Amino acid sequence: MTSLAARQAALVAALTSGAPVPPGFDARLVEIARVALLRKRAGEVARQWPELATALGPRWPGAWAGWAATRPTRGSLRDGWDLARDLAGRGALPAAAAAELAAREAAMRYDGRSAPRTRRLPALRRVAGSVALQAGGRVRILRRP
Repeated sequence: MTSLAARQAALVAALTSGAPVPPGFDARLVEIARVALLRKRAGEVARQWPELATALGPRWPGAWAGWAATRPTRGSLRDGWDLARDLAGRGALPAAAAAELAAREAAMRYDGRSAPRTRRLPALRRVAGSVALQAGGRVRILRRP
């Protein structure tokens, strides 16, 4: 009673969420495709969050892959935001990336579940020693760590 849709869903889960490889698929080839998709996602997130990727430097691919391996994508902006918040929560967010996260937090509202929305009212956000102020649609970094 396995329909094509169910098999496709199982394959997508294996590729994006770390689910087990469904029967009938070559585990080695699925793993190669999964790693390639993680690399592609890492590049997309690095384009949205350049300071985060640069601050992590050679640790970026490993930090990204370790965080994203069991999380399906929610878009590169949200994926990077969630990773940056996770790193900040663990005290592992590099100082150079703190200003980028503070600026995003000041410019947009994001609750971790729904899509980010632009803020209309002034906002002040602090992240790991960085302070960002948004007023009139412009964001200024007041302090960098």
